[in-house]
Amino acid sequence: MAKEVMERKASDNKYLHKEFHNIMNLGIEYLRKQFGDESVREYLKQFAAAYYAPLKAAVKEKGLTAVKKHYEEIYAKEEALESVGFSLSENDLLIRVKHCPAIEHMKKTGITISPLYYEMTKTVNETICVDTPFQFELLQYDSGTGASVERFHRK
Repeated sequence: MAKEVMERKASDNKYLHKEFHNIMNLGIEYLRKQFGDESVREYLKQFAAAYYAPLKAAVKEKGLTAVKKHYEEIYAKEEALESVGFSLSENDLLIRVKHCPAIEHMKKTGITISPLYYEMTKTVNETICVDTPFQFELLQYDSGTGASVERFHRK
């Protein structure tokens, strides 16, 4: 019998980002319980500064269009573009999230959502704005659905 070999690369598979949210939620909750709320924020600042360095550079170069493009790509990968809306001007980007696909996924998988999960939005986006001409505000957040109103604007 001839041996058959199947070659696959990760890029051959459909992108699934959803389990990332479960892992981050578990990490946030571990840090919160073991070291307190501020440890979560400090971790997320370190994570965002490293992971989102290319986005921060794009924000410095292109302004808020880079943030809008980033979130459009993320929500497209999450297959949830219908759950987000954008209002963009040169100095202001308003993002309205009807329901968060991460929260939705975690609820479906039975995971208890950390009371600090919202920091994934707040602290991460604040950190992306550090040393740029912009700042971030989390204007509204519903912990049950992840619905939010988020604002990036010129300082």
